Amino acid sequence: MFRFFENLVDPYCDYAQEDHPPQTLWRFMMGYARPFKRVFWITGIMSVIVAAVEIALIYYMGWIVDVLQGEPARVWAEHGSTLIALALFILLVRPAFQLIDVLLLNNAILPNFGTLIRWRAHKHVLRQSVGWFENDFAGRIANRIMQTPPAAGEAVFQVFDALTYALAYVVGAVIVLGQADPRLAVPLVIWLIAYGGLMRWTTRRVGPASQRASDARSAVTGRVVDAYTNIHSVKMFAHHDGELDYAREAIEHSRETFQTEMRIYTIMDLGLVVLNGLLILGVVGWAVVLWMGGSATVGAVAAASALVLRLNAMTGWIMWALTSFFRQLGVVKEGMETIAQPIDLVDAPEAKPLVLTNGRIEIDAVSHHYGRGSGGLDRVSLTVRPGEKVGLVGRSGAGKSTLVKLLLRFYDVEGGVIRIDGQDIATVTQESLRAQIGMVQQDSSLLHRSVRDNIRYGRPEATEEDIVAAAKQAEAHEFICDLQDPQGRKGYEAQVGERGVKLSGGQRQRVTLARVILKDAPILLLDEATSALDSEVEAAIQATLYGMMEGKTVIAIAHRLSTIAHMDRIVVLDQGRIVEQGTHAELLAQAGLYAQFWARQSGGFLGEDVTEGEAAE
Repeated sequence: MFRFFENLVDPYCDYAQEDHPPQTLWRFMMGYARPFKRVFWITGIMSVIVAAVEIALIYYMGWIVDVLQGEPARVWAEHGSTLIALALFILLVRPAFQLIDVLLLNNAILPNFGTLIRWRAHKHVLRQSVGWFENDFAGRIANRIMQTPPAAGEAVFQVFDALTYALAYVVGAVIVLGQADPRLAVPLVIWLIAYGGLMRWTTRRVGPASQRASDARSAVTGRVVDAYTNIHSVKMFAHHDGELDYAREAIEHSRETFQTEMRIYTIMDLGLVVLNGLLILGVVGWAVVLWMGGSATVGAVAAASALVLRLNAMTGWIMWALTSFFRQLGVVKEGMETIAQPIDLVDAPEAKPLVLTNGRIEIDAVSHHYGRGSGGLDRVSLTVRPGEKVGLVGRSGAGKSTLVKLLLRFYDVEGGVIRIDGQDIATVTQESLRAQIGMVQQDSSLLHRSVRDNIRYGRPEATEEDIVAAAKQAEAHEFICDLQDPQGRKGYEAQVGERGVKLSGGQRQRVTLARVILKDAPILLLDEATSALDSEVEAAIQATLYGMMEGKTVIAIAHRLSTIAHMDRIVVLDQGRIVEQGTHAELLAQAGLYAQFWARQSGGFLGEDVTEGEAAE
């Protein structure tokens, strides 16, 4: 039974992905709700039926009060079959309706609706560009992915569990009272108008207040996660108190926004108490007056009293349900600031996979300034022949890493074109482009998974023998065999920690190298590939790197010029432009900028005197 209802909707069903999701709350929610359309209709009908059953029970309780005023034997003779039918209905039919209603809500909708939103939201966010992630806190993004689905699920739950039920119940109450005596419905209708006014006042304020509170909570999460992620810097610079003050500022703002939200609820509660008192006096008092005048039966008074007392108990629940509904919509709207952002870097409409034949790279008059009009690259043209090894040199901010990011299409060029084997990389699929490129970065962060999983990331279908061979080639196998994490997992099973923090910088770099070796892509990009290695290990790795380069087109960034001195060609960038290129010997002979770098080096590192106006990469 449970499995039947749980499988009514598949949260992972196929759907048309949108690069520009709906920006209005209603259309956003309706897009996610589309697979639940049939289930929502059935749930709404069941909610009305359950409310109608409850109203019918109160009506029949009043009827029983009137019936029982006769002789017992006569009552049983005339109404016994009705009473038995009523008892069977209460024992069998009513629980069946209630069971179907809660199964639809608790088992068909709630688990699947939140799962569907979280899955699709995560899928959408993963499609965003690297630049998009660089402009936000990872903690805030993750917080919105996590808090939006339960908020949306709670909003849907309130629609069917409270709002639909309450609406049907109130309409039924008016009908029942009107049948007993039309005058009994008058005070209820007046109360409904006043109650609607209080509801409107509350909901107009609680939605924006809830969104502000949700924004504030996300800010707290972002600051806290930022501190935890950079805990080494916090400890190293002794900024414990500064981080506490930074977090306290956000926490205090969160408290103030939450206080504002709670004030609305306090005013609402006070208004409810007054209105409910008027409802009880109005309906029950009026019913008693009608009974005293002979216009209403005792059963009508009993039914009116039961209805009013039930409404009195329900009004707070209804109001809380309604405010919860709008509060959760406020959370969803805040989450939309992340989940509904358009994809800013997409494949071309007719994009085809990159067909790599030789590995020729053409950079033709490429400019990219990160939207600032300066910095980055300025009309750079460079051709890398198939199998050629090119070293990139320049001060920090010269544009080296920008060029590599554009080759990977982490950003789109603002001017010019990049071609690989004659194909504009903007017209091929991003996945096929990056599948043909191996990249070793200066920041060798790893996934919080096992060493094996991190290496296999380069080629998921690789065998255990392939993984070990790649690790050996990267001079990593020996230290991997000695690893053991706090849970007792050893060797290739050991977990490396978030971003690989449980390994040294050199160990992380060697695991990263093993991953790229396993990928064995025809184009190789190296960004300070040996920066985290000590001299002894670097000497061993250099041989590995040169072995990796055989038969590949290579672009290598290095501040340590000795690591690229044997490249086929060295390109010198300065302030976003190519100012020199040639072999190591040719550039030394020119006595230009490269020669100055070489002469200035101490211990093989490039001087970092950044001139004013150079962009950070």
